[in-house]
Amino acid sequence: MKSLKTKILLDTTYMLPIVGIQVEHIERVLVLLRKLYTKRTIEVYYTPFNMFEILGKLAKIRYSKERVVLGLASIKEAFKVAYPTMEGYLKALELRRKGFKDLIDLLLYVTSFTRKIWFLTRDIELIEFLRKQGEDISYVIYEEDFLKKHKI
Repeated sequence: MKSLKTKILLDTTYMLPIVGIQVEHIERVLVLLRKLYTKRTIEVYYTPFNMFEILGKLAKIRYSKERVVLGLASIKEAFKVAYPTMEGYLKALELRRKGFKDLIDLLLYVTSFTRKIWFLTRDIELIEFLRKQGEDISYVIYEEDFLKKHKI
């Protein structure tokens, strides 16, 4: 039986607090995600690129090993993993050559698009870049729009 849950791929920003990295002005969206997850109305996805980005951020700061282990284990247990298609990898490379510097964000975008999973992000620069390139951003959800949709 096909799942009726909304599938959401998270930008890494929303995963950082899970491993103990503070992010400014993120509480409202985390509360909403937790509420929707608890009600079982969403399935949350991550990619190996999220994990890579988390490790990159952790490598630059002091961190609690226990918190990181617990956080990464929680992500792997509670979220589902998604991978780009071959088409997605090629599209990410193409978009990188067109000037967007953050390859991980591009990989997240193409994963969401090729796998038909909503991509939740607060990265307006990414959204504007994709829009200017004429890319289909129908699976991209800007954080503020997500909050407004759910009246938070």
